[in-house]
Amino acid sequence: MTTATPSLTRALTHLDWLEAEAIHILREVAGQCANPVLLFSGGKDSLVLLRLAEKAFRPGRFPFPLMHIDTGHNYEEVIAFRDHRAAELGERLIVRSLEDSIREGRIVLKSPLEARNRHQSVTLLDAIAEFGFDACIGAKERIFSFRDAFGQWDPKNQRPELWDLYNARIDPGENIRAFPISNWTELDVWQYIEREGLELPSIYFAHEREVVVRKDGALVPVTSVTPTKPGDDVQRVSVRFRTVGDITCTAPVRSTASTVAEILLETATTELTERGATRLDDQTSEASMEQRKKEGYF
Repeated sequence: MTTATPSLTRALTHLDWLEAEAIHILREVAGQCANPVLLFSGGKDSLVLLRLAEKAFRPGRFPFPLMHIDTGHNYEEVIAFRDHRAAELGERLIVRSLEDSIREGRIVLKSPLEARNRHQSVTLLDAIAEFGFDACIGAKERIFSFRDAFGQWDPKNQRPELWDLYNARIDPGENIRAFPISNWTELDVWQYIEREGLELPSIYFAHEREVVVRKDGALVPVTSVTPTKPGDDVQRVSVRFRTVGDITCTAPVRSTASTVAEILLETATTELTERGATRLDDQTSEASMEQRKKEGYF
């Protein structure tokens, strides 16, 4: 796919500007970094990144492989879609699993069904060392995020990004995390998905599913890794996922939106943020995400 040049006879939309900025960032990473990788989970944000990479680098191959850090507790629909999309593009997909890290003793769980998101940093940092990646491209943070030789993030040791100038200079062992769609909102992502006609895993759309309704209103899907407990309020309701990830910490929301247009309407009118409504691990502490970033996670 080649980069589409917006017609000079029409005004650029906000999506055109966001797309152009993201393509510029992707090309900056490819130009400044020796061995980057694009993190790809099969979720909607990473699918948008794939489309942007197509526009940035087609008809050639991507100047980086794709990689997924698999917790072992992902939704089957999303994993199947991940593999389908990577094969469709003909791009290399590297998968590194927390299950392997657990077997090797690199990760020690308190219980078999413990939420695994916080442990992803171990497998991610091992994969970065294994392949010698100097930049990881992901979704949603500051645009260029510097990590030290231990893979850790220090909020006081980040670089200014004045006038859209990005500094990817690093010493051996350090790496950059690059986030081309940091300036995009959830609504922007869905509008872009609609405009580009992107295919998505089915769980992003409304479907009936058994869930446990918690006292705080959160919905926990009933699965083999999140089984019911005595006294749980189990209901079968129409839900969809606003974001996808580890089953143990990703909650669906009540919804009847079965098309992108209906999801756009829901997204435009909701008062809860995407993470606030769906990420059970972030709800445990306001500092949980920042702590994981300091440990080497995003």
